[in-house]
Amino acid sequence: MSFERPATIKEVIENIHRKNYLLPSIQREFVWEDDQITKLFDSLMRGYPIGSFLFWYVEKENSNSYQFYEFIRNYHELNLKHNPKADISGEDDIIAVLDGQQRLTALYLGLKGSVARKIPKKRVNNPDAYPEKILALNLLSPPEEPSDMEYDFQFVEKDACEKYINNAFWFRVGKVLDFKEPSDVNDYLIDNGLNVFEDKDKAKFANRTLFKLNDLIHKMEIINYYLEKDTSLDKVLRSHPKTLLKRITIQPS
Repeated sequence: MSFERPATIKEVIENIHRKNYLLPSIQREFVWEDDQITKLFDSLMRGYPIGSFLFWYVEKENSNSYQFYEFIRNYHELNLKHNPKADISGEDDIIAVLDGQQRLTALYLGLKGSVARKIPKKRVNNPDAYPEKILALNLLSPPEEPSDMEYDFQFVEKDACEKYINNAFWFRVGKVLDFKEPSDVNDYLIDNGLNVFEDKDKAKFANRTLFKLNDLIHKMEIINYYLEKDTSLDKVLRSHPKTLLKRITIQPS
């Protein structure tokens, strides 16, 4: 087993999206609540470590010995809470995530996907009870007190993004993946009037917050992971008892 070069969040998200990273069937399904996802993003913005990960390199000739699943992208509490089975019929080797699935899925949902959970007191079979929401960040101010978060991450409906609502400007977090250069951050701030407030504190907060998010996703190599290359999954798990304790089989979609 080797400790690999740390990766950026963008690099990892792109590998998940291209299905280069998969989940073995021993992994449990996604169980985090929305507040756990928002707190993860908040903690990363504040400079807290995300912890290490354990990946397993599986050569193509050995991949058919196991069942693999994709990361879930658009979580729906009623219709889509099971990970879809992965097509491993191609020629590529596989990187399977053995430890860190919940954190990586949270990042993937926040940057590339959506979440639809049932509104309390609405009927389970009512399709309107599951509004689709995406992760957004208020660029004008921190959360209202009391709060244990420094950045106001929330899941909001799509039509609430990229506009001013009740003294907040909700930036769609996944849009940061579209930025290629620091000038793109400046252009976004200018195009949305986030640099011309009479209250200069709001303009400064928007500037600092968006640049920090951009650096977090694109520049900071904070995804530290071990890459296990043993051909036997059982031997890998016995070598990592922490991972073995968390074995819960993914249910078929």
